[in-house]
Amino acid sequence: MTVTQISAQELFRSAYENRYTWDKSFPGYTADITYTYNQQVFTGKIHVNPDLKGEVLEVADEEAKKAIHNQLWETTIHRIRRTFEETHGANTFSYGDTDENGAVEIILGGKGAGDKYKLKNNEVCLVHRHIHGVVVTINTFSSHETGEGYLSHRYDSVYHDPQTGAQKGGKSNFEDEYEKVGNYFILKRRAISTETEGKTVDSEFVFSNIQLLG
Repeated sequence: MTVTQISAQELFRSAYENRYTWDKSFPGYTADITYTYNQQVFTGKIHVNPDLKGEVLEVADEEAKKAIHNQLWETTIHRIRRTFEETHGANTFSYGDTDENGAVEIILGGKGAGDKYKLKNNEVCLVHRHIHGVVVTINTFSSHETGEGYLSHRYDSVYHDPQTGAQKGGKSNFEDEYEKVGNYFILKRRAISTETEGKTVDSEFVFSNIQLLG
């Protein structure tokens, strides 16, 4: 079956359902955290409940604690399992262009009007979304195949003003690595390199001694 024989919605649904997420039985977990920022090193512990709410413990520096918590939130929010209808039931989908790499553009209407994605090999390789008054664009360059869906491996992100198109903040490049603990894949390392005004700031989050709760 070719792309043109199936609807844009069905193609997008297939890629959406191919993402790796945690099931309803996910017990939560604990881990040690080592956060490196501009050659400063902070250590502590993290605790993620079964409802995927995260806590950062034993980190005295408030900025470091906030940075770790933000990454924990970014990670867990993408592991929540929601049906396609729950997330995209108010959207419509249509085909856009196919780029030189064979990625197919999907343009949203309805509630998600203005958003667009690109799909390749049953994975989302570009996200262009309006979120909280900004436009975020994420390009994914490689992924991990878990056997239960894919996880992004190398990707970048950049924010723009939706009215003017001006870039807000720097462009960040990410590299994620995962570890299988019990039945679940959990982030064990995230490296971020952010380019702002000609300067590059590197940070790294390493999660070790990962243990499921219960």
